[in-house]
Amino acid sequence: MPASAPTRRWEIDALRGLMLVLMTVTHLPSRLSSPLGQPFGYVSAAEGFVLLSAYMAGMVYGRIAWRRGVAEMRSAFWRRALKIYACQAATLLFLFTVIAFIGLRFDQPAATNLMAYYLQQPVTALVYGLALVYSPPLLDILPLYILFMLASPWVMVLAWRHGWAPVMAVSVGLWVLAQFGLSLAAFNAIASVVPIPVPYSETGSFDTWGWQLLWVLGLWMGATRNDPQAPPFVFPTWAVRAALAFALVCLVWRHGIGQVPFGSNTSLNAIFDKWSLGPLRLINLFALVLLTLHYGPRLAARTPRLRWLETLGAASLPVFCAHLVVVLLVLALLGADQDRPLGLDIPLLIGCFVVLHAVARISLWVDRPPDDRTGPDTQPSALHESTTPPPPPAKPVGSATKAAAAPGAGGLPGGAAV
Repeated sequence: MPASAPTRRWEIDALRGLMLVLMTVTHLPSRLSSPLGQPFGYVSAAEGFVLLSAYMAGMVYGRIAWRRGVAEMRSAFWRRALKIYACQAATLLFLFTVIAFIGLRFDQPAATNLMAYYLQQPVTALVYGLALVYSPPLLDILPLYILFMLASPWVMVLAWRHGWAPVMAVSVGLWVLAQFGLSLAAFNAIASVVPIPVPYSETGSFDTWGWQLLWVLGLWMGATRNDPQAPPFVFPTWAVRAALAFALVCLVWRHGIGQVPFGSNTSLNAIFDKWSLGPLRLINLFALVLLTLHYGPRLAARTPRLRWLETLGAASLPVFCAHLVVVLLVLALLGADQDRPLGLDIPLLIGCFVVLHAVARISLWVDRPPDDRTGPDTQPSALHESTTPPPPPAKPVGSATKAAAAPGAGGLPGGAAV
């Protein structure tokens, strides 16, 4: 079977690196935290990183199924989920030991408030934290990744057997229900059968049922790129203009009004809500990604490569964990003050990124990333457990949905595993 030459696509690594930089600057308390929080509108780096990670997961692990079968794809997903779980457990233990000691020793509320429930119920917090039920602030994104990685093999198999349209329809339906409290209702229903001592407010800020839409959307976009017949996503002129207008309005609005679009109006702010992935936030994200896909290739051809960003993006998981360690240490030692002198902020930021870059280089040296083959296979293996050759992967959902679900479209190049 001919195989495409292994290669890394620097554009994907650079985008992942950019998301990591924005997350780090946002989480690390400094004078840049507020100006660079949601810098492109009412969309944070987390949305872009989750969508991009799901796109690459669908493409890379879908290619494994296409070549070696579903069983191997499932094993690859589970191995990655186990690795992410190990990172989550290590970070959690670091918070409960080192950061707890420093925070209590220096009486630093910025650190102790992060683990208030742990300080009240240490044994329960530890047990349920390792069970991914209790998720302290800043440590609530990796549990989401683990759940999505574990569910992805079944999602992709269902899509290959029945088409992506019904899978996406169910995902959209769950997202709609999430806007009306599905997560709390599901938590209460489970707690009525299996008592859960952890309050719902301590289970993490991200609404799983809302954010799953981004993940499933990314899987669809990535998995369908393995079809040799898959056409590139081309957006009509009206869609590009509409996306540009909406993105510009949100950009001016965010920097003119601030990160909270409607001030103290809770009801209106809900439509831009980050944690449940509110509807206008989702549209803002789609607009930005559509513009990236439309103009990105031309920009990439004319933009010098930022290799330090590529290095961060190529080692995204260890860099993400390292950024959490650095942020937690700063909160425990210096607090959450964002008005420190520039003479302290600048060395702090430089030192942080030096550490992250070193972690990335060491990680890439120790653990070489998976092969990054971006060309479609000409002789795919069975997608099912049997040896019967499968039909080609399902075509993307209709053209109308393509324009609406712009993120992760065919203009994105290949990338490494999540």
